[in-house]
Amino acid sequence: MLNSITDGLLCCLMGKTTNAVGPLDSVESSNGYSFIEVKPGRILRVRHNTPNRPAPERLEETQPGRPERGTVHCKRKITVYRNGQLVIENLGDAVRSEILHCQNSSGEPNSTVELELSDLAGQAPAQGPAGTPGCGAREAAAAPGKRRKRKPKKVVNIDCKKQITSCKGTHSDVVLFFIHGVGGSLDIWKEQLDFFTKLGYEVVAPDLAGHGCSSAPQIAAAYTFYALAEDMRAIFKRYAKKRNILIGHSYGVSFCTFLAHEYPDLVHKVIMINGGGPTALEPSLCSIFNMPTCVLHCLSPCLAWSFLKAGFARQGAKEKQLLKEGNAFNVSSFVLRAMMSGQYWPEGDEVYHAELAVPVLLVHGMHDKFVPVEEDQRMAEILLIAFLKVIDEGSHMVMMECPETVNTLLHEFVLWEPETPAGDGQGEKK
Repeated sequence: MLNSITDGLLCCLMGKTTNAVGPLDSVESSNGYSFIEVKPGRILRVRHNTPNRPAPERLEETQPGRPERGTVHCKRKITVYRNGQLVIENLGDAVRSEILHCQNSSGEPNSTVELELSDLAGQAPAQGPAGTPGCGAREAAAAPGKRRKRKPKKVVNIDCKKQITSCKGTHSDVVLFFIHGVGGSLDIWKEQLDFFTKLGYEVVAPDLAGHGCSSAPQIAAAYTFYALAEDMRAIFKRYAKKRNILIGHSYGVSFCTFLAHEYPDLVHKVIMINGGGPTALEPSLCSIFNMPTCVLHCLSPCLAWSFLKAGFARQGAKEKQLLKEGNAFNVSSFVLRAMMSGQYWPEGDEVYHAELAVPVLLVHGMHDKFVPVEEDQRMAEILLIAFLKVIDEGSHMVMMECPETVNTLLHEFVLWEPETPAGDGQGEKK
């Protein structure tokens, strides 16, 4: 017991990665790191920083007769037909932003999206103005002649009002959650955590089970999507406040989507970094980590991990150097195999994503060889309120390669709020 606690504290204080934190009650340390027992014997390391703020800044109060600022009417109809066709009709307010105008090729806000689910992977979304990847959509075209009225298999109606406001570091009801992906740890967010902490934000970043300094159970069931999602639910419920912003990278984006779907009134905004398309998760049949156990065990842990590291290192010389520094990537071959095999989430399909009414910023590194830009374009096409930003000099680990650019972009979105509707004399109608 004493050794487990000692190893855990050394991990936080010295950057030593042990993956063997013993069962203990939640332990807070002076340097911002904590050990949280989400289930008996299942311990996650969490970095939690609550800066010393000046006097809390009060939000502007709405005057009688004036609409609430940042209020958006989210209304859309999602229809799934028996032939696999998905039709999305946006019926509410069109949201505009200085970060990116999500428009179709005609320059107007998207109103109807028509997709063939059975052939979704082979379709390339439309592009925004001047060739900038955006939230373009294929407009539903009327077929010539008469055709029989199709009976939908499923119809989902979204009709709600969301108040989307600027979130400043001086606001005590705002928390930023950072969730990493397969093979990483909370250390990949170092530049972002330091940046937002200095601005006065409360930040929370956990190590997934088997990663960083969290415990690493030697059972594959501990690394399924559902097991990890429940871990993130426990962390979210522990630290969440009135307005919470979720930032995910790669596989971590799926957990952000899950939490936004589960807690629509608490999740204020979502940021997805190189997260891919809005498709249900299934284990990859081509993954080396899905080899038979007897074959995988013939490979040394270093050799098995080298395949994943090689995938990251192919992104560029700068990222290759980043991978050599620190302990951001140090995961056993067993955990990697269990993580890849456990990526099963059939509920997280296009309809699931289309139901989200929370604003989403999509960040994509153009040179990412793991996630094609077309996947993030398709995600922007499906989501109700989405803005896509492509960073030309970035790749899969764009937040490590281009921290200043990413930090600025994230901060702009955190501060963003929709234009004031017409009628109060201070803005134009959206």
